[in-house]
Amino acid sequence: MKRVAFYLYQVYAWLIFIPLGLLLTLISGWLTVLVAMLWNPRVASRYVAANWGKLIGLMTPMWVSVEGAENADPQRSCVVVCNHQSQYDIFLVYGWLKLDLKWVMKAELRKIPGVGIGCEKAGHIFVERNNPEQARKAVAEALSRVRDGVGILFFAEGSRSVDGKLQKFKKGAFRIAASQGLPILPVTIIGTRDIQKPRSMMIFPGKARMVIHPPIEVDGDEAQDVLALMNKTREAITSAMPQDLR
Repeated sequence: MKRVAFYLYQVYAWLIFIPLGLLLTLISGWLTVLVAMLWNPRVASRYVAANWGKLIGLMTPMWVSVEGAENADPQRSCVVVCNHQSQYDIFLVYGWLKLDLKWVMKAELRKIPGVGIGCEKAGHIFVERNNPEQARKAVAEALSRVRDGVGILFFAEGSRSVDGKLQKFKKGAFRIAASQGLPILPVTIIGTRDIQKPRSMMIFPGKARMVIHPPIEVDGDEAQDVLALMNKTREAITSAMPQDLR
């Protein structure tokens, strides 16, 4: 029976869900452009993009539970730091973390039709991976253009974990938090790798859990803070992960 259900779902995934998901992504990208230009980027990011994430989750389907939602203050800017399990982390965080998120993304993603220009108009931040100074300037410029309540989002591991275990953190998010004086909001993502595993195109229905931890305040000298912030954030994210993935 499980084998029959598996094949039936794959027929749905490849003939219905994936084509509709791609179409929805393209439409949402261009709708984001229009809303950002005619209204404002915050509305485009908070409503168009958030509903895009939820619709993709609903069509999968992905059942979501959120813990610690009260720790995400929509009136206060912060650096959001997540672990990275799957492509579905994007839909989960976008759809269920109720902040005006500005993603820090590789500059080459700007070239994706519809998505790239939508991200640019919504105020997302394109950085060159090997240029920390350019990244800091890009974030500072983005913050100067927006109001309070922005979440600058990083996947601290830099890439998806193949085995689900927490990888070594990169310093970018913590350098920016220290230099900008922004608190860090640690977020643990669990379960998305069972919906779509890294290096696989196969998709499965599943449950995802997002734990939003209390913010970690930035206080002190930047050079001293970076490693301390990284360690505190890692401890927070790890605390909600299953024991075998820590």
